[in-house]
Amino acid sequence: MIDLNADLGEGMAGDDDLLGIVTSANIACGGHIGDHDSMQRAVAGATGASVAIGAHPSYPDRDGFGRRPFTIAGAALQSALIDQIGTLAAVAEGEGTRVRYIKPHGALYHAVLRDEAHASALISAAAAHGLPLLLAPQARDRFVGVLAQQRGVALYSEGFADRGYDADGLLLARHEPGSVLTDVNEAVAQALDLAGGTVRTGAGIKVPIAVRSVCVHGDTPGALEFARSIRAGLTRANIPVQAWSMP
Repeated sequence: MIDLNADLGEGMAGDDDLLGIVTSANIACGGHIGDHDSMQRAVAGATGASVAIGAHPSYPDRDGFGRRPFTIAGAALQSALIDQIGTLAAVAEGEGTRVRYIKPHGALYHAVLRDEAHASALISAAAAHGLPLLLAPQARDRFVGVLAQQRGVALYSEGFADRGYDADGLLLARHEPGSVLTDVNEAVAQALDLAGGTVRTGAGIKVPIAVRSVCVHGDTPGALEFARSIRAGLTRANIPVQAWSMP
């Protein structure tokens, strides 16, 4: 079984169509983008499509869309994350549903693998809301993973169908050649590899990587075609597609 997730509520035109394909939606909650209205639309759409709802908090950096390094004290970041997740949780409650997990956005997603203060802020925010985290597989072996275990925060791993990987099984930085896959067939092949426990590097070498979920970025060019083709490819391969965070 594999989950198929997408980052939604980020102002892209295809959100409603993606909700008919994915099984989990990471909803932007005001850090890099998003407001009450966008959250409400995304939550209502996800609920109507029986898609699991995840919070997608980030550095409070709208100018950089949360994708650039950001200097912020750990305590201030913790407060910002708790507020972002809490805002989405309140919207979800108003729609008769709930947030089931947290997936940090952009630069924060990568920073928690190496920045102990920011990792601690994220774990504290997750613990405050009693929610599991969706992170890179390497998180389990880093400080953020140790701290999560100490605080009782569950970690689940994901891979990316539309992003390039290096020899360590980490995402290539977006400025590097091959960091974003633009060929739908390559994305489908990568999703199938990920579901099978591997990923192919730019050099064509397969490295092991264990994931419970595969992501398609909602702002990737052709995201809807990617998601539709990936879902179809998984179905053809007899791989059940189901939200990892749902009962």
